[in-house]
Amino acid sequence: MLTFNTTNKFYTIRLALLVGVLVPVILVVATVGSWSLRLLEQQVNARMQQDIQLIADAIRLPLSYAMEQDRVESINQALNSAFTIDVVYGAYVYDENGEEIARSGRRAARVETDQAATLAASGNQRGEFSQAGNEEIFSYFVPLTDTGGRITGLLQLTRRGSDFEDYIAEVRTIAWISLGALCLVLAFIVIAGHHFALGRPLRRMLEGMGQIRGKEPQRRLHVAGPSEIRTIADGVNNMLNRVENSEKLATIGRLAAGVAHELGSPLAALDGKAQQTLRHTSADSKTSHNLIQIRQQAARMETIIRQLLDYGRDNPLQCVSLDTESLLRQAYEHALSESSHWQEQPPQVYFEGKKHRILVDSLRFDQAMCNLLRNALQASQGKIGISWRSARIFDRTGTEIVIEDDGDGVAESEAEHLFDPFFTTKPIGQGTGLGLAVANAAIKDHGGSIDVTESKWGGARFTIFLPDS
Repeated sequence: MLTFNTTNKFYTIRLALLVGVLVPVILVVATVGSWSLRLLEQQVNARMQQDIQLIADAIRLPLSYAMEQDRVESINQALNSAFTIDVVYGAYVYDENGEEIARSGRRAARVETDQAATLAASGNQRGEFSQAGNEEIFSYFVPLTDTGGRITGLLQLTRRGSDFEDYIAEVRTIAWISLGALCLVLAFIVIAGHHFALGRPLRRMLEGMGQIRGKEPQRRLHVAGPSEIRTIADGVNNMLNRVENSEKLATIGRLAAGVAHELGSPLAALDGKAQQTLRHTSADSKTSHNLIQIRQQAARMETIIRQLLDYGRDNPLQCVSLDTESLLRQAYEHALSESSHWQEQPPQVYFEGKKHRILVDSLRFDQAMCNLLRNALQASQGKIGISWRSARIFDRTGTEIVIEDDGDGVAESEAEHLFDPFFTTKPIGQGTGLGLAVANAAIKDHGGSIDVTESKWGGARFTIFLPDS
């Protein structure tokens, strides 16, 4: 019976994708976004400072000329023109000694006389943040020169620090909202991708398993979705088919053993009575002929019963180490002795293999080989090959035995049923359909396998693999 583990039922593939894929992606996106945001903030900061620098450069020449001509009104006009762009908080002009000449805006933002003189004397433009009361401001300083290049004063333009903070905060908010939206889109893509690519085919598989476990044991899983899921579904279906087939074969085996046991005694009595009556009957009479036919059919039924008992056998194996070649030659002699077709001139048989020993139950193994060789003798047109060697299949070592003939071979449509009980390709009355089933059962009892393919002569090739114990 199939059972399903219901522990950790909340740990689904969707949750695994969200935790194992989406969360790391979101962390990477957040990390990269945070780093990119810091770069963006730096660029925004530099750009806002550049705005002040551009305004300062625009009014520097008019101011320098007005100071050189000592025109106070022109100086004030130039300062006031800076406020046409709504970014300037205050504008101040100092002479070469740092004394304030003109001002537009709050007085609190101006610098001390000594500092103004030092900045003017340096001849360099510079920007810096400073505190004006309770407010942070950004000041940009530009030395003023006359037409001869001599420093005549200093221009100071200021901008509120809150302008920087507000704009950067706005940029930061937009950026984080965009990142959040991106994460939601990624989550939607992962969930939708799971639903369409994995969720639906997996849900069908689970529903099918539930129906198989319930009232529809004959049902099989729907094969659809990505190749991995299709492979799993095919594997489960094949496993269910093998389990069902094994259960059927086991039932047939038990039934066959019971029927054979019940028929054995009356059949023996029937044969005995026919033999006893035959002794008192004239050999040329019709009654004698009928009694002989009765005994022949009884013998055939006895063969079928013996095969049924062999198929239903459930005894433990008594394995011993034996010479492989001797076992195969012995099995061939037994099969040949039972074949009336090859009594006068036996077929050519090719034995091939090195010195080798095998651990088997001698009775069961001989029985399996006899049935396979009897089948080869019936199909052969004159050639039979028997070979053995050490082999390895995947991680299992063992012995490979090959029995092949030059007959008509096995049709592809018949190959999958060849080892089923009572399946035969021979005409009615010439085969029971149990020989290969008995051989297959014996080989499987040894933990081995048997396959049929085409031989090098065009007939059937049976390959048996028996693993080392």
